[in-house]
Formats: sequence, structure tokens, C-alpha cells
Amino acid sequence: MPLYAPEFFAELCLPLADGTVVGNTYFAAPAPDSALRMRIDFTRTIHADTYGGLRVAIVHPDRGEIDAVALSFAEHQTFHRRDEATNTRPDMHRYGTFDKYHRPGRPPWDGAVLTGLRDAIEGYTSVWFPGAWVPSAPARAAGRTALRAAAPPPATHITSRTR
Repeated sequence: MPLYAPEFFAELCLPLADGTVVGNTYFAAPAPDSALRMRIDFTRTIHADTYGGLRVAIVHPDRGEIDAVALSFAEHQTFHRRDEATNTRPDMHRYGTFDKYHRPGRPPWDGAVLTGLRDAIEGYTSVWFPGAWVPSAPARAAGRTALRAAAPPPATHITSRTR
């Protein structure tokens, strides 16, 4: 079953240096001066040809996998809109997943909202590769819901309390 992985990762918009898709796996070298690499795979569920998330791993060429995290589509609201529109309940095996059954001409992950996944990958990757993320594109920034809090104003005078 084709997963259309290059299109999936292109839509995910990971702004990492030297990122490429090989088969159904995304590989990147986020920091050019580091030996560490990143690998992202689709995670399978207990149902045949059904995928429930992404597995992000940090890999060293000599020591192998250093660390990994599984990011569930359900936990990151990836298919929330699609599942709400089709009345898919959380107790059903299709909730928060995609499989080989999809509309002709459309990718199997059609209807995915990738903002939560991308933010989770960004947070995880920033631990291993500080400063590796380039600023988000304007279209991406518009989709964010979190706002930066303004710094509190500096204190202009000190007051003391008398008893």
C-alpha cells in the first residue's frame, strides 16, 4: 500500500536541514556539525495496514538508536476533524488512524491536521538539536494558537510595607 510518504512529510513542513524521504521513512541531519541523525517512521497498529502515529528516533551512526518517542495521531488531534465528521468513536479501531482504505486519488491520510504532530516533533527535536529549526513559514505561523506572553514591565520603584 502506498503511504504517499513524500507528500505526507512535505505537508508536515519539517524545516530541517538535509531532510529526505526514503521509502516510507523521513531522514534528517538537523545539525550539520553533529553525528546524530533523526529518523521518522509511521507506527503500525494491531490492525493490518493501519497506522496510528509516528515514531521519531535519534540515531548515531556508530552506536545506533540513542532515543525514540512515539507520537500518536489520536493524542495530537491529527484526525480529530475527520473523525468528528464521520462520527468515528474513540473506541473504534479507525479512530485517530489511517489505513489502506481511502478515496481513490487521495492519500490515505487525507483530512489530517498536522499542526499538533509538527509541534511535538519540533519540541522533541529541539532537545537533541538546539537551534536546528528555522523560523516557521508565514502560513505555518498563522495556524498556531499559542501566543507569546509579553514580558512584565520593569519595576520603576520599590515600595516598602510598614507594620
